[in-house]
Amino acid sequence: MAKGSTATEQSKEHHEPATQDWPAGIGETSVWPLLTGAGVATLYLGAMLLAISHGSDAIIPSWPGAVVFLGGVALFAFGVFGWLYHGFIYHYWQRGTDRHESMTLRVAMLLFLGTEIATFGAGFAYYFYVRVRPWPPESLPHLLSSLVLVNTLLLVASSVTIHFAHHALREGDHQRFEYLTGATVFLGILFLGGQVYEYYEFVVVEGFTVSSGLFASAFFGLTGLHGLHVSLGVVVLAIVFVRARWLDQYSAERMTSVSTASMYWHFVDAIWLFLVVSLYVVGSIAVP
Repeated sequence: MAKGSTATEQSKEHHEPATQDWPAGIGETSVWPLLTGAGVATLYLGAMLLAISHGSDAIIPSWPGAVVFLGGVALFAFGVFGWLYHGFIYHYWQRGTDRHESMTLRVAMLLFLGTEIATFGAGFAYYFYVRVRPWPPESLPHLLSSLVLVNTLLLVASSVTIHFAHHALREGDHQRFEYLTGATVFLGILFLGGQVYEYYEFVVVEGFTVSSGLFASAFFGLTGLHGLHVSLGVVVLAIVFVRARWLDQYSAERMTSVSTASMYWHFVDAIWLFLVVSLYVVGSIAVP
C-alpha cells in the first residue's frame, strides 16, 4: 500500500506542471503548443491571402489577409507566453541550479540556432540563385534609405544593451540588468515598427509586393522570416524582463534563460546585418 501511495505521489509530482494547463486533470496534456502551432498556421495563411490580394491578378481584397495575419501573430504570441510561463516560470523555485543542466540547455540553443541557419540558408540560396541572372530582374524601389540605417542602428544598439544586461546580472547588479533588458525589448519593438512602416511604403505607396517578381519574393520572404524571428525574440526578452522585474527570479547562479535568450538575440541581429548587405546593398547594385 505504501509503495502504491508513493508511486501515485511520484506520478502526480511528475505530471504537475502539465496539469496546470487546460484541460485540467489530464497528465502530460498542454494546450499551449497547440495554440502556438495554430498561431503559426494562421500567420502563414494570412501571408498567403495577402500574396493573392495584390497585383493585377488579385482575386480577393487585401483586408481579409491582413486580419488573418494579425490574428495569427496575436495567437502565436499568446501561445508562446503561456507555454513559456508554465515551462519556465510556474515551478521556477522548485528547480535547482544544476550546472550540467544549464550547459545542456545552452548546447540545445546552439543546436537550435544551427537549424535556424539552415532555414535562412535556404532562403539566401534562392536569392543568390536569382541574383546571378541579369540584374535587376524587374523594376525595384529605392531599397537603401534612412529607415534601413535607423533599423540597423536599433538592432545593433539592442545587441549591445542585452550584452551589458547579461554582464550586469553576472556582477549582481539586478537593477541595471532590468533597465538594460527593458531597453532591449523597447529597441526590438521600435525595429518591428520600422519594418512595418517599410512594408507599408513598399506595398501601399510604391506597389512593390511579394508578387512583383523574383527579387520581391526573395526580399519579402527573407525579411518577413527575419521579422518573425525578431518578434519571437521580443516575446522571449519581454518574459525575461517580467521575470526579473516582478518575480525577482534571476541571480548570478540562476541565469540560463538569460544566456540562451541573449544568444538568440545576437543571432537575429547578425542575420539582419547579412540581410542588409546582401538584399539592400548588393540588391541595389545594377549589373551591366
